[in-house]
Amino acid sequence: MKIAYLGAGTWGFALAALLASNGHHVTLWTSREDYAELLKRERKHPKLPPCEVDEKLQFTSSLQEALNGADFVVESVTAAGLRPVLEKVVEVGGIDVPIVITSKGIEQDTGLLLPEVAREVLGKDHPVGCLSGPSHAEEVIKKLPSSVVSAAYDKKLMLDIRDLFNTLYFRVYPNADLNGVAFGGAMKNIIAIACGISDGLGFGDNTKAALMTRGLHEMRKLSVTKGCKPETLNGLSGMGDLCVTCLSTLSRNYMFGRYLASGLNPKEAKEKVGMAVEGIYSCVSAKQLGEKHGIPVPITDAVYDIIYRDLNPKDAVKALLQRAIKEEHL
Repeated sequence: MKIAYLGAGTWGFALAALLASNGHHVTLWTSREDYAELLKRERKHPKLPPCEVDEKLQFTSSLQEALNGADFVVESVTAAGLRPVLEKVVEVGGIDVPIVITSKGIEQDTGLLLPEVAREVLGKDHPVGCLSGPSHAEEVIKKLPSSVVSAAYDKKLMLDIRDLFNTLYFRVYPNADLNGVAFGGAMKNIIAIACGISDGLGFGDNTKAALMTRGLHEMRKLSVTKGCKPETLNGLSGMGDLCVTCLSTLSRNYMFGRYLASGLNPKEAKEKVGMAVEGIYSCVSAKQLGEKHGIPVPITDAVYDIIYRDLNPKDAVKALLQRAIKEEHL
């Protein structure tokens, strides 16, 4: 197949390389002409381990060139950047082929999941699916074993996405709960920031286990506002992604939290990470959803207050510990 791939960050590069190694002709688009030329020349990503890239992977800064004749479109832009990029797609003539969302987030103010954003821009019946799950680009590019989830509004597309990406080292499990898969991928970034803060303050594994478990509970409670099946969050796109993001120094969101705990302000911590930190964006959206539906999201609130209200991380932990204890319901 011919695949137009939008977004040349580490995740986009790793998945585009995977698709090319699967025999597909992939054109990876970036909005920056100088960056496209760098990728053409070096044939490696500056922030990923060196690897052999199949010649079927090409690079361009022309959106029209990337989209021409494409059988599939895949995107890996930021959550905040998805709508503007898709609006550019419409401006150059639009698409009538399926699009696969691999970005993770919830749009601010609208509360839309990213597949919902895609349908709002491209058309309410446009074929949209997503790919999500516990997977660091740094490990995928090295072909280390990983397992993720494909989902779509249409069952056939869900299986087509599975077949498109599946390899011996990158296993793709289909899941019909598209909203649940997309929601888990967005929310885990917020909890990962909290875990990074906890570790950065010197709290132990007990604390992090509590944050992850109560974080998953918070995710499940809020998931019903988007029509998700709460049990979906027990799988790869929920608990699986939560584990890999909260436990690894490869996680941007986790490291952002650690930098905050070290005394850096949010701007400095983000610059230190040097890449997109989606939890910064999605914690606003999740807080808005919780307030709209009257659902308490204490961990999300704490992360929001640290980032946007200059709350000292130690004071945020104290506030969480002082909350009234209720019976645990699973």
